[in-house]
Amino acid sequence: QRGVGIKSTPVTIVLPDTKGKSFLFNIIDTPGHVNFSDEVTAGLRISDGVVLFIDAAEGVMLNTERLIKHAVQERLAVTVCINKIDRLILELKLPPTDAYYKLRHIVDEVNGLISMYSTDENLILSPLLGNVCFSSSQYSICFTLGSFAKIYADTYGDINYQEFAKRLWGDIYFNPKTRKFTKKAPTSSSQRSFVEFILEPLYKILAQVVGDVDTTLPRTLDELGIHLTKEELKLNIRPLLRLVCKKFFGEFTGFVDMCVQHIPSPKVGAKTKIEHTYTGGVDSDLGEAMSECDPDGPLMCHTTKMYSTDDGVQFHAFGRVLSGTIHAGQPVKVLGENYTLEDEEDSQICTVGRLWISVARYHIEVNRVPAGNWVLIEGVDQPIVKTATVTEPRGNEEAQIFRPLKFNTTSVIKIAVEPVNPSELPKMLDGLRKVNKSYPSLTTKVEESGEHVILGTGELYLDCVMHDLRKMYSEIDIKVADPVVTFCETVVETSSLKCFAETPNKKNKITMIAEPLEKGLAEDIENEVVQITWNRKKLGEFFQTKYDWDLLAARSIWAFGPDATGPNILVDDTLPSEVDKSLLGSVKDSIVQGFQWGTREGPLCDELIRNVKFKILDAVIAQEPLHRGGGQIIPTARRVVYSAFLMATPRLMEPYYFVEVQAPADCVSAVYTVLARRRGHVTQDAPIPGSPLYTIKAFIPAIDSFGFETDLRTHTQGQAFSLSVFHHWQIVPGDPLDKSIVIRPLEPQPAPHLAREFMIKTRRRKGLSEDVSISKFFDDPMLLELAKQDVVLNYPM
Repeated sequence: QRGVGIKSTPVTIVLPDTKGKSFLFNIIDTPGHVNFSDEVTAGLRISDGVVLFIDAAEGVMLNTERLIKHAVQERLAVTVCINKIDRLILELKLPPTDAYYKLRHIVDEVNGLISMYSTDENLILSPLLGNVCFSSSQYSICFTLGSFAKIYADTYGDINYQEFAKRLWGDIYFNPKTRKFTKKAPTSSSQRSFVEFILEPLYKILAQVVGDVDTTLPRTLDELGIHLTKEELKLNIRPLLRLVCKKFFGEFTGFVDMCVQHIPSPKVGAKTKIEHTYTGGVDSDLGEAMSECDPDGPLMCHTTKMYSTDDGVQFHAFGRVLSGTIHAGQPVKVLGENYTLEDEEDSQICTVGRLWISVARYHIEVNRVPAGNWVLIEGVDQPIVKTATVTEPRGNEEAQIFRPLKFNTTSVIKIAVEPVNPSELPKMLDGLRKVNKSYPSLTTKVEESGEHVILGTGELYLDCVMHDLRKMYSEIDIKVADPVVTFCETVVETSSLKCFAETPNKKNKITMIAEPLEKGLAEDIENEVVQITWNRKKLGEFFQTKYDWDLLAARSIWAFGPDATGPNILVDDTLPSEVDKSLLGSVKDSIVQGFQWGTREGPLCDELIRNVKFKILDAVIAQEPLHRGGGQIIPTARRVVYSAFLMATPRLMEPYYFVEVQAPADCVSAVYTVLARRRGHVTQDAPIPGSPLYTIKAFIPAIDSFGFETDLRTHTQGQAFSLSVFHHWQIVPGDPLDKSIVIRPLEPQPAPHLAREFMIKTRRRKGLSEDVSISKFFDDPMLLELAKQDVVLNYPM
């Protein structure tokens, strides 16, 4: 209905190149909408290279930029196809020279982005290198410089088309008198070779078909060697144009040449793929079998997507066989995302059902699939949630998993769902399990209040999830609450005093303070620029050089929280002269667990804590192991994390979207108005070269973005088009713990009251008490200490 792709579609197809040699292509067509970038991530994981399609008229947009960055990070070969070039001619009506400038501008822009994200200086895109092709899928046009030059060679005979192709791009001109190519224009009216030999013939073909069908078209087509029947000449303009172009350009051999030349085969690309995605050692026998893509080695298959059957009952796992050969009916061991050699709980023995090779709308059943190919597997879906590693049940004990997918966007929008008829709850839960398998980055969870929550990347994404849930997977009526966003909790100052907590048996006491992290550090941890698994020396060097930490603090980092890529840090800041380090070391794991539990569910409204550094200043630990067990230490560590956090001026953070709007010049002021009404602000507006549109870039809080697109279309009579994607977290104005603020129902709050409003409403929705109760997080001795220091607490006791 919407005309956008929402699921990736794998196709395995045999295609010929210019010389007539055939190649087997495994292509996965991924959605272009920025909400569905999780499908792209799943596709990139099992591919060796990408062909990036760019609209010739719209140029490089928000998603193009993100995809280039993502492909470069995944270490994939990048090629570009500039599609819809007919729009430059038929829609924008650009003269041929301007069309050349527009195409060159797109190539330059893509190269600029690649050089920004890539460390490989040899990665340059240019039609001369053969890694850029031009196409119009609507009219069956597809060519590279090489394939267009071959058309000339086939027509005029003795031309070395490869040499000719090298002179068809850039500031090169053809001198008809000397019949040579020069870098200087022979006359003032001379055209560049790309314009003269490629664009002008293309313009003539399109203009002839669109403009003057009856009189001169047959003669022109005869010159080109294209013969049409009388019936074909009577076709409507579009089908006729498609037919003429198909006969002129022939098969898509240029596209095949480009892929074969610039994208490595599964055998060549295997080593890079394994190094980047496999958690085990590359030097092991298993690693070597995968690096060589050995069909006779031990079976290793990595599945990244789940496709449901038409009736929505079962799922087929889609993945790539990296070594060995998978057979229909063989027993396999499926390793889940939490599997490690130490903890083998997340694994299960299954029997493979049938195997298929996917060809978009239909599948071809096969009885075995060797290494280097993609495969659809029946019968292993039960234990798989998102991605999995499929291996042999015995004799392959060393097998480790492939890294779970790392998405380039964050799910921040959530909706609560419940069945209209309460007795249908089991059906809905089954449906939730299925959509969770079907959408790679979707998260479903149950709040403490018992409500079922779905987290997604945006409105369109959740709309599709709800459609699938209602129509395909559970087929019941489901009520949906208003969408809300996830928040984060943070601090803006250092704790005003040392906070301590005693264990219930009064034999241990931990003292901590909290302070904000340096700017940019949280993002570095999340993007894995720094990893907690590094050795202490390397970790210390990173924090010393990049963030000016002192050596002692940099080497005393205990953990990141709430997980290994969590944006909070726990530092041991105790001195050996004051604290028994060996005793403290014996409870390190328990304190880290308490810290990670605390940062997973903050004290303000049970949301993640972000951007906070917790320092352990002092610790009194009991001598006897019996008195310092996890049951004593973990809840105490969590409590002291909370009290240190509450003493450091806590604040709420909300997600902000980066929005890109394309609109005609006369609509720009309307876009500004719509953004201003939603607390948004514009960062840039500029005309798009070679088109009548403007691009407006802006930031808007996610909580105010619901219905933004509809609002925008209403105000611009449907002329503006917008894309929005999560960009960063920003502190909500106001103090969430200010008791003097009264929240009145159904009244919009002024900006300084927002933090308080968000906190109270989130707590109500989660079934927590109205306000943060302090006695829960502070011990009696601590409260006495606060009273002594005359700390005014506006928290309820």
